[in-house]
Amino acid sequence: MDYREAVLSFDCGGDALFGIVSVPAQPARRALLIVVGGPQYRVGSHRQFTTLARGLAAQGIASLRFDYRGMGDSHGAIRDFDVVGDDLRAAVDNLFKALPGIEEVVIWGLCDGASAAIFYAADDPRVTGLVLLNPWVRTSGGHAKATIKHYYRARLFDPELWKKILRGQFNVAAAASSFLRIAGAAFGKGKGGASGAAAPASLPDRMQAGLARFRGKVLLIISGADLTAQEFLDTAAASDKWQGLLAAPQVSRQTLPEADHTFSRRVWKDQVLGWTGDWLRSW
Repeated sequence: MDYREAVLSFDCGGDALFGIVSVPAQPARRALLIVVGGPQYRVGSHRQFTTLARGLAAQGIASLRFDYRGMGDSHGAIRDFDVVGDDLRAAVDNLFKALPGIEEVVIWGLCDGASAAIFYAADDPRVTGLVLLNPWVRTSGGHAKATIKHYYRARLFDPELWKKILRGQFNVAAAASSFLRIAGAAFGKGKGGASGAAAPASLPDRMQAGLARFRGKVLLIISGADLTAQEFLDTAAASDKWQGLLAAPQVSRQTLPEADHTFSRRVWKDQVLGWTGDWLRSW
């Protein structure tokens, strides 16, 4: 299907934001807002967001990929992923203005882009779905436990590691010191706060609460070879609330066992594109 691309500029809190809208000749009623993750801009790692948007446009699905304030070409001060709600609302507002024929929006987010989408979605009735890739639930303890469970365990069975040790090419003392630091973060006790002071909710708890408020459909895509994804899965497995959310009928799950965090190989990007497009057309 033919499609066109155009620059979309719009205001957010007095700052100019910029994005690229990909528009098929006959766009579907459901459009996609691509939310970036980490300190990057609308193109994405290895042009991931660009190829996703163009691939979906070729399937008849319009999308907008844009830069938060302070990132890429957009103006303003840089901000954390959990306080970009105004940026997302401005993007959704202007996507509807640019494409008056659409009726609803699905937000697609990788890493902390997925987390930002979760925080925002329940407060905008125009958002009817979320595509969440390797959601960011990072805590120091959770990351340390995931590293021990999924990295160090695999290293113990890696023949190349033992060859290096036998050849004297591996610094055992440095590795042991690093492991002890990580183990301390994973299993050590944190410092208590002031007496009677309530501890703030953790990022995983805030995300769980945000997703619990959302009534739309969810597609969860997980990379098998990614510590961020494994930390999310471990966090969810240890929580009855998270398990209940992910087992709900409106949640679909897909896993690419060999994929890295950003789905850097063409075959992985193509699979994510295929899953996203099929899911968007399935309801």
